[in-house]
Amino acid sequence: MPDSLFATDAMRDVFSERTRIARMLEFEAALARAEASVGVIPREAAEAIAGECNADGFDVAAIARDARKAGNLAIPLVAALTRNVAAAAPDAKGYVHWGATSQDVIDTGLVLQVRDALALIEADVDRLATALAVQVRRHATTVLAGRTWLQQALPVTLGIKLAGVLSALLRHRQRLAAARRQVLVVQFGGAAGTLASLGDRGIAVTEALAASLALDVPDLPWHTQRDRFCDVASTLGMLTATLGKLARDISLLAQSEVGEAQEPALPGRGGSSTMPQKRNPVGAAIALEAAVRVPGLVSTMLSAAVQEHERGLGNWPAEWATLPEIALCASGAVVAMVEVIEGLDVDADRMRANLDITQGLIFAEAVQMALAPSIGRGTAHSLVASACRRASAEHAHLREILAQEPDVTRVLDAQQLAQLFDPLHYLGATEAFVARVLAGHPARTDQVR
Repeated sequence: MPDSLFATDAMRDVFSERTRIARMLEFEAALARAEASVGVIPREAAEAIAGECNADGFDVAAIARDARKAGNLAIPLVAALTRNVAAAAPDAKGYVHWGATSQDVIDTGLVLQVRDALALIEADVDRLATALAVQVRRHATTVLAGRTWLQQALPVTLGIKLAGVLSALLRHRQRLAAARRQVLVVQFGGAAGTLASLGDRGIAVTEALAASLALDVPDLPWHTQRDRFCDVASTLGMLTATLGKLARDISLLAQSEVGEAQEPALPGRGGSSTMPQKRNPVGAAIALEAAVRVPGLVSTMLSAAVQEHERGLGNWPAEWATLPEIALCASGAVVAMVEVIEGLDVDADRMRANLDITQGLIFAEAVQMALAPSIGRGTAHSLVASACRRASAEHAHLREILAQEPDVTRVLDAQQLAQLFDPLHYLGATEAFVARVLAGHPARTDQVR
């Protein structure tokens, strides 16, 4: 799993070995009480079992070691729980894990961990969305070169550039909510998914168990139907891809030759062990690391979903480390980009200066579209393309070359021509697009920090 550089402490705690065991014990306590509530086991036995379901009473390291021999974590954990119950209430030990199978406790325990993980990620996504909304409004008219195939294309604003990411984040927020609804269900099916050992009280136990854990009841056990976990993995994969795109753009803008935006300058951040002048985009690096790693992990989850009959062999265990690692990577990436966007250092003057490095060629389309109604689009395209080649060859500004063209000056006077080289006059529907995205963000962004 990612070390502390790439994952948050809070998410590492969610998926620690101790927390995993604690969540599984939470299942065992809830199961005992649910079975007692419908008369499957004695109430005294249920309370004795629940009283021993505290992770502090277990040797987590020993259980993890024994799991390698047993094939899963549930077997040594249930054995240890049974020993603890036997010591405290001998008559209750025979009711531990009654009617359940290892996959029930492992899957439901993971569901409980995923619930905590999604809560953390959703909160951080909301924080990033708010930070982006603030920057979008702040830089609604901050002009910079739009780039296609890494070459200058047309003027855009930093506001619309960041609004694109905000728009994607708002969609990811909806996806996270939908994934949460799908995955927060109890797993309880017994040995082969029929709850045969509980006779006619299986469904009643399931309902009581789910209520105790604040989970929903599925239509039937889902031992080898893994779409719920795949949904979470895929959603986090898409989120991480968006974070990677944002990180890539920020890191490109931060290049020394570009210098249009930088990550926040803080003591100890982004330095070099040998070069004192370095200001490395470390937040972007964390998000990009996740964006590189997570697609393969999502693929593993999808591959693992092809399982045999009523219990997967090797593919089900593949999820145990993979889904937590996806959540760890995604959470680290979100928090890294929150820090970047909240403290983003924007050099608007450098952005404007970089618009001029092509000597007006970035405005070629604007001139072409202004000429087209009078002389036709094809003719206008040829005329402006020829002027661009001449401007490049003579190292002259495109406006000066166009001012010498009779076919241009017959259509455009000097003032009109000059206006076409003002980036603020060629932003199209940028303002409307930005407004639409901001309207979809629930937080107020008029209070610019």
